[in-house]
Amino acid sequence: MRAVELNGFGGPEVMVWTETVDPEAGPGEVLVDVVAAGVNRADVLQRRGFYPPPADASSVPGLECSGIVAALGPGVRDWAVGDRVCALLSGGGYAERVAVPATQLLPVPEDLDLIAAAGLPEVAATVWSNLVMVAGLRAGQLVLIHGGGGGIGTHAIQVAKRLGARVAVTAGSDAKLARCAELGADILINYRTQDFVTVVAAEPAGAGGTGADVILDNMGAAYLERNVQALAAHGRLVVIGMQGGVTGELNLGALLGKWGTVHATNVRNRPRAGAGSKAEIVAAVREHLWPLVTAGEVVPVISAELPVTAAGRAHELLDDADTVGKVLLRIRD
Repeated sequence: MRAVELNGFGGPEVMVWTETVDPEAGPGEVLVDVVAAGVNRADVLQRRGFYPPPADASSVPGLECSGIVAALGPGVRDWAVGDRVCALLSGGGYAERVAVPATQLLPVPEDLDLIAAAGLPEVAATVWSNLVMVAGLRAGQLVLIHGGGGGIGTHAIQVAKRLGARVAVTAGSDAKLARCAELGADILINYRTQDFVTVVAAEPAGAGGTGADVILDNMGAAYLERNVQALAAHGRLVVIGMQGGVTGELNLGALLGKWGTVHATNVRNRPRAGAGSKAEIVAAVREHLWPLVTAGEVVPVISAELPVTAAGRAHELLDDADTVGKVLLRIRD
């Protein structure tokens, strides 16, 4: 088969579409003919040499894909050859075929475009595991979502609204904020011209007082101190990215004064099975979130679809001011 291999670490030019070894479906795994793959910032970090794949994962980038089941490994009974699926991966999505644990597959609804479905598994797993399984977001609470115009942000807005929460978002342009509003965001904050702490700290929290009950943060160090300031009493800060740096100073006095908690999580390095595993997250997504996807109440927000040979340009689009939602790579028609 063909796949994107990394010819060293560095800029987009190190990604090469080339012949490589075909994967095989091992016990409990399914082989998928890939139609499209989602592009994530983790792929960019891997390309630069900062985020190596887990030891048991493919070195090919790509944490999510959609496609058709091509073969079943030993012990797989819940799927059939020909099924339309999308998959949460530890790697390997930028390829014509990928082997994935059957517990990390999700069925693609009949009314959902198969290419568009490639933009769902990673964001769905990330949003549901962090907003619900970690932070316990509930109806009536206020959630602050940083990077509201991104793939995770656009998905998180929809999920939070379906949970009955009030949603505040930050984004860097009025155009992105307008799209966030269309998806249901209640409070729009342009981080270039407004201080999100001032805005959120004036908003009523779900359990009384003011501030955000939950903050979903992709910035890391740059926002750490200000996020704590924006928390309501008993607030939960969940850090899922480090776009603003790795090392920051945490004001423990302020955190203690609010009975607050800080969580830092990712999905990629979780085990395949057991407590806190990818399998557990995908099962929860399928049970609780997937009915909303099937009903069209939560939809993939796609900014661009490019051929896999343009993977470099796809990576660049993640930082483009006009990109709202997901960027996808078409592997085959």
